[in-house]
Amino acid sequence: MPQSSTITKIDVYRFSIPMEPFTIATGTMDHAQNVFIRVHTDAGLFGVGECSAFPMIVGETQDTCLIMAREFAKLWKGQDALDISARLQQLDNFTAGNTTIKSAFDMALYDIAAKNAGLPLYKFLGGEKRVIESDITIGIASPAIMAEKALAFKRSGANILKVKLGKNAREDVERIRRTREAIGNHMVIRVDANQGWSFEDAVYALQALGKYDIEFCEQPMRTWYDDRLPELMKLSPVKIMADESVYNHHDARKQIDSGSCHYINIKLAKAGGIYEAKQIHDVAAGKGIPCMMGGMLESRIALSAKLHFVYASPNIRFYDMDTCMLGHLQDPCIGGITYDGYKLNIDDAPGVGADADDKFLEKCEKFTF
Repeated sequence: MPQSSTITKIDVYRFSIPMEPFTIATGTMDHAQNVFIRVHTDAGLFGVGECSAFPMIVGETQDTCLIMAREFAKLWKGQDALDISARLQQLDNFTAGNTTIKSAFDMALYDIAAKNAGLPLYKFLGGEKRVIESDITIGIASPAIMAEKALAFKRSGANILKVKLGKNAREDVERIRRTREAIGNHMVIRVDANQGWSFEDAVYALQALGKYDIEFCEQPMRTWYDDRLPELMKLSPVKIMADESVYNHHDARKQIDSGSCHYINIKLAKAGGIYEAKQIHDVAAGKGIPCMMGGMLESRIALSAKLHFVYASPNIRFYDMDTCMLGHLQDPCIGGITYDGYKLNIDDAPGVGADADDKFLEKCEKFTF
């Protein structure tokens, strides 16, 4: 196999996917603000990458991702696609942050590397397949509507619910009371406050939720209250998962060492891609802190890359991989993951094993570098 593969051009697409409005504590989105790229090489291989901007969480928009993608493409032209760490360091040297668009470029490199090796990405990463069952997320609405949705998901075969909270602590308790009453005691419920509570609200809500058998609560408070998490951990009967408090492996180390979380949610859009996500995973594994694979509003393209990463990451034990089931009104992906109910599978095609449908791309704004 070739030991180097020179980048010749990069195609960048405004990859907007219409969807039913989805509400969390920090806002509502009515379309997935995604970017899709193809990185071409002189070896005849190309790698695909996709990211999903979630402005109210990561601080990037689709437009900022597109602007940075142009700059990244200029940096990479003529460079070796197989030297993954060097290419990613180039991006970090050029600009801090911007992890969402960096994750698309990272994904494309791993796709090229695995294709170059003739392996599906999970095997390239040293992984093996196992059973992966995703939760399904309920956005914030009235307690009655959320309970109704929970019951519909139960009837559809779901076993794990992720319920969005964080708008109003007292109402949030009622949301969960109604939901648990509707679905009974056999389904798993995990909750996500998306930084919506104050410390006092978090104490109230988590203590009140303790009797409803909640698996864990993601990110109860704004990150500027991270210093109060050790106190909350002692007061809460519900386990705490760090999400927005952990972008990289240094954040993971600090959260774990300060006694601020039981679990960590890894998202490629926060980490900047697979390379950094692996480091977060390894830090957490070394300290006995299980992880979850999460996401923004990616299509099945990025979701396929995430499934490969999960197969190669034994310390990922929770799976929030329902992003393209949350009301996407179009599926722009060919190949890639398939769903068997809420279980995820993928075949052994080389690389990520997914690509964008060219008919969908014809309608997308395109930039080539």
